[in-house]
Amino acid sequence: MPKIVHTDSVFRVDPVKPPDYAEANPLLKLLGLVERTRFAAEREHYEPASLQYLFPLRTLQLYGPTSPNQDQLDPEQQDDKNDFQKQNVRDFTLADTRAVRGWAEIGDWRGPFLQLSYRGGPDSALWREAGRLGDAIGCVLSVQGSRPMPVRVPYDEETDFYTIELWGRVGDGLRDLLGPRGRSALDSGLLQPRPDIVTGLGQDFLRDQMTNQDLRLVAPRHAMHPVLPCFIDLRWTASPDGAGSADPPSGSVRLGFEMKVRGWDNYLGVGTSPHPHGGVGFLEYRTLFSEYGRWAGSDDLRRSLEPYNFDAFGRKGHAGGDVEPFLAVTYMDLHVLDPACGIGLHRHRDNQEVFLMLEGDALMVVGDWADSGSRVRSFEVRRLPADHLALLKGGNLHGLMNPADQRASLFMFGGYD
Repeated sequence: MPKIVHTDSVFRVDPVKPPDYAEANPLLKLLGLVERTRFAAEREHYEPASLQYLFPLRTLQLYGPTSPNQDQLDPEQQDDKNDFQKQNVRDFTLADTRAVRGWAEIGDWRGPFLQLSYRGGPDSALWREAGRLGDAIGCVLSVQGSRPMPVRVPYDEETDFYTIELWGRVGDGLRDLLGPRGRSALDSGLLQPRPDIVTGLGQDFLRDQMTNQDLRLVAPRHAMHPVLPCFIDLRWTASPDGAGSADPPSGSVRLGFEMKVRGWDNYLGVGTSPHPHGGVGFLEYRTLFSEYGRWAGSDDLRRSLEPYNFDAFGRKGHAGGDVEPFLAVTYMDLHVLDPACGIGLHRHRDNQEVFLMLEGDALMVVGDWADSGSRVRSFEVRRLPADHLALLKGGNLHGLMNPADQRASLFMFGGYD
């Protein structure tokens, strides 16, 4: 169950001086980091629409409520659902680790890749622990529950990060297919073919093979599974062989790509129904979220309730372990986003909410305001194309950006917070 992180700061807002969201906006700050991400090989080897970014958090700062509640800085007591200011992120700092995953393509191969990066320089936790770092560090990692394995991670002068990019492809013939940038990365160890760590094939989820299947049972360890999360357990070490000073000092930290996106390409099941509900012809369906029939118990739409949460009927003070086995909907809105319009980063304490793109593409952010217990608190950023939706849970934060030079339209429903 999500736990509020009370070490986050809440900034008291002077009622006569509201926030200036045009100055140092945290959504633009985060998406600027996405834009500055660099890849090991030539850009044409990556599918831009597939790229997903993970930025683990160190701290969050939020704005406090509007008047007359400007002095109520405890989020457990911020109960005015008409006050959106209390949800808004003011600023953030990031941890030393970053990750990217997506589809890579070269020759006749298409498959997943995973990039892991660690901050270089004396401001990182590992540098402080070790006293200094050399031209390479180590990373002991496990992807989707695999056996932990050490990998050497070289320093990348272009980004000032120690970076490793693992491709789920065998190494045979790879060098001959790469351009100068990719060959240099292969030589330095920045790019490594490791199908033993990053598993899965491009053809594992072809539509024609998925009829009447439960996609959760298809290639569940796939690093780019369309609906299952991808978890990475890792520990950074000062020595490239996985020994010496470490961050974290003991055990490992868990990263997770777990944004709940559904649509034409991301679904639980797909099939064809003749004479739907006594009608005529054939209907092709995709099950996105469901607690019905064979999907009962999937828990995707359920909501865990803490004592400070309002439930669907406006009640607080729940016992530990209480749940609502449904998605409560108290509003439905249509929105048009102008070019370069963004919905700012804001947290949800209580309610679930869905963003469904109707026209255009957006950059969707879903992150952790509360500690979910399933991964280290993070921002997760990925493309949200038309006819796809992203589900936000209580304890999450989210935002959305229309990066295009034309308008986009959005259907939102769920509960305001």
